[in-house]
Amino acid sequence: MAEEKYPINIWINEERYEKLKAVGLANMCEEMLAGLKVLRVYANDAQKDKILKVFPTAKFDSATTKSIELLPREVKDKMFDMVIEKKSIDIMEEFLSKY
Repeated sequence: MAEEKYPINIWINEERYEKLKAVGLANMCEEMLAGLKVLRVYANDAQKDKILKVFPTAKFDSATTKSIELLPREVKDKMFDMVIEKKSIDIMEEFLSKY
């Protein structure tokens, strides 16, 4: 059975979209509400548990989206910066190694 993956949604504005285009990841964005874009970074079970422990405001939406919500803005900003730096959305292991 494939390992469960839980999305963290990072909202993408024009400035961020340009950065994603520059590193070849613009195609990873998904259109959401009213033309707003979102980039999904995924966490596995162990990473999800660590995120919920390290960031007390974070919540896991087990009922509907199975996503990790309510992370502080600066945390999502760091995730986005790491996506740009690594040119990949597969950043969670390295991101969490700093906590």
